[in-house]
Amino acid sequence: MKKKSFASPENRDLLANRYELKQLIGKGGMGEVFLAHDVLLGGTPVAIKFLTQTVANPKVQARFNREALLSAALSQKSIHIVRAYDYGVSKSGKAYYVMEYLSGKSLKDLIPIPVPIFLTLVRQICLGLQCAHQGISMDEKIYHLVHRDIKPANIIVIPDPILGQLVKILDFGIAKFLNSSAALNTKGFHGTLPYCSPEQLDGAELDNRSDIYSLGVMMFEMLTGQKPWQPETEYFGAWYKVHLFEKPRAIADVNPYVQIPQQLNDLIMNCLQKKPNQRPQNMGEILSVLAEIEQSIQKTKTTNPETKTLVDNAVASDNLAKMNNKYEKFIWPENKPIQEIVFPQLIDTASGSIVSLWLMLPEQEIKNRSQTKAYNQFVFVTSPHPMLLWLTVLYSRQLEPKWLPCYLDMQNPQNLQMVSTLTTTQSYPLVFFTIESPHKCANILRSSISPAQQQNLKTWVQQTQQLPSSSQPQVSKKLLKQKYKQIQSQILERLNSQARAIV
Repeated sequence: MKKKSFASPENRDLLANRYELKQLIGKGGMGEVFLAHDVLLGGTPVAIKFLTQTVANPKVQARFNREALLSAALSQKSIHIVRAYDYGVSKSGKAYYVMEYLSGKSLKDLIPIPVPIFLTLVRQICLGLQCAHQGISMDEKIYHLVHRDIKPANIIVIPDPILGQLVKILDFGIAKFLNSSAALNTKGFHGTLPYCSPEQLDGAELDNRSDIYSLGVMMFEMLTGQKPWQPETEYFGAWYKVHLFEKPRAIADVNPYVQIPQQLNDLIMNCLQKKPNQRPQNMGEILSVLAEIEQSIQKTKTTNPETKTLVDNAVASDNLAKMNNKYEKFIWPENKPIQEIVFPQLIDTASGSIVSLWLMLPEQEIKNRSQTKAYNQFVFVTSPHPMLLWLTVLYSRQLEPKWLPCYLDMQNPQNLQMVSTLTTTQSYPLVFFTIESPHKCANILRSSISPAQQQNLKTWVQQTQQLPSSSQPQVSKKLLKQKYKQIQSQILERLNSQARAIV
């Protein structure tokens, strides 16, 4: 997590006589999250969330205590729910939760997500929600927990030596406490409007099917990078209108190059039904469909590794040819700035995933470079953090070289998947977008990957999977930037030599 300046709601005394607040690491509608050290456990790092809601009222205090107890008990039942250690109320009346400190990535930073990783992550999210919906036993009573604020920002993905990527759901119990205490104090609606179910916006009693609706919104966004609706404004009334009365957009219309099984498309659209009784009724139903989809995909894969590589390369070439004929259908992602940047992107097709580089340049420069060659080189460091430099160079003798460096944190699950995919393909496309409106896709070039580079990538993927989790990506990125400056002249000299030899 990126460090932020310290701005505690408390003074520098120990919270509850044991937690030393260090720095602000997150802020949202529900409160602020601080990194802290538990001095009673030898300085063990923990995350402490201070809620926006104060609990001076005895009824609110009792409600918070109950929700905190349930949340803590739930976190002991599922590895897919963030572990809650402690809770309380600060001297200033701020309610807080003490949770495990997770060194991972927010799901919102990984979107859009290729189908194989999507299936892995969604299955784990559903398992966590299923555990909550089945309920917690307390005082000889079963309490069925509804999250009420399922969204990408409340999902953390961390590297895991067994699962590859481990999902953790944040903020169980917090949303219900905020909703109920807000009603008591008439302070208004709590929730995240793009993900709220129609019944939640109507103020109705909620059950697990409300979370299923929010999950549907999130699944749509995970695959396409966009929400199922585009309301006129971000105000409550606009979101109320679309959630209650408008059909969601089709996945194929939002992003034509997201190729998903029809069964998965139907599942997402069923989760987005307006009426709760028209959606899947529980997480078990969703998990069953996901299992069927994964089995179907597995059956279509070629089992022989050598044949699979040949098929993958043929698929990549065929898909690239199709892309060159239809590149005008590519859409610049909403979450990317309009400026000269380059970033890797996985493109899902019916035949498989393609790793590509997307970049934005002035239209005239794209035209000038339409006949240039694209060369590449990969550089990797393992310590203190596994990081890959993916360097592409647009070269011609008539123009200055265009350097396109990408730095990939290899403990980011999506980056690891991209590099793994690169090891089985002989080339990747560079997809050019114009910086001028309407920011259209104007050209596609291809850069070949040598067998030696492919073998290096395979080795680096294996090394990354064996390394422990690290929290120093910026140090490794700085090292790679220094290396990049050192090798630029060497690469340029080699390219000029090759050009002279051809002449």
